Amino acid sequence: MNQLSKKKGRHTMKAMHVVFALAILAVGALVSTDCFAMRLLTRDEALKQMFPDAQSIVNNTRLMTVDEVEKIKNRLGGQLVHYQEGSKSEKMTEQLEYHFYYSVVNGEKTGVAIIEAQPGKWGPVEFCIALDPKTAKVKNLAVMSYEEKRGRPIARNNFLNQFIGKGSSDPLQVRKDIRAISGATISSDCTCFAVRKAIVMYEELFLKGNVKEGAITKAGR
Repeated sequence: MNQLSKKKGRHTMKAMHVVFALAILAVGALVSTDCFAMRLLTRDEALKQMFPDAQSIVNNTRLMTVDEVEKIKNRLGGQLVHYQEGSKSEKMTEQLEYHFYYSVVNGEKTGVAIIEAQPGKWGPVEFCIALDPKTAKVKNLAVMSYEEKRGRPIARNNFLNQFIGKGSSDPLQVRKDIRAISGATISSDCTCFAVRKAIVMYEELFLKGNVKEGAITKAGR
């Protein structure tokens, strides 16, 4: 009788361990599906990172015309917002007004930065993209904010540095000239589109003979 009680006790303990382990796995599964929003850089911090040597930063605000939007869309596959199959991001509206932030050194424009957001896997990803003002090639790039699962290194330099020096003549596509982050192909492709869009917008608005200055102010205003 005593041996039987001991056996029942052992079976009961094993059952409790199994239930406890399953409970831990269930909680882990719930946690793993959660996303978190991360703010990495403010606008001023991002511009400082893009242009560490700038003596001043000047903002040129442009409201794109219907014709300009059409030309830009034609070069971007007919879209300004790049939604991908499988994305859980909230809907984003097309933005028609943009700020072009110029770094100025000794009276000369040495760079131009555009802040651009695109839908990633779990939510919008906001970028600051710095271009050469004469060639529209990428000089620098940073992620300002994103919504992701833990372990998605969308903001790491070993990913972002792939874009440095690229321009409109480059594919700027995952599996062509850009290596995607493992397990984060949608966010990787989101980055590609944001960079392509920044380049195309700057070329169409400022480098194709149809330059029309917008409202120029200091970046802090």
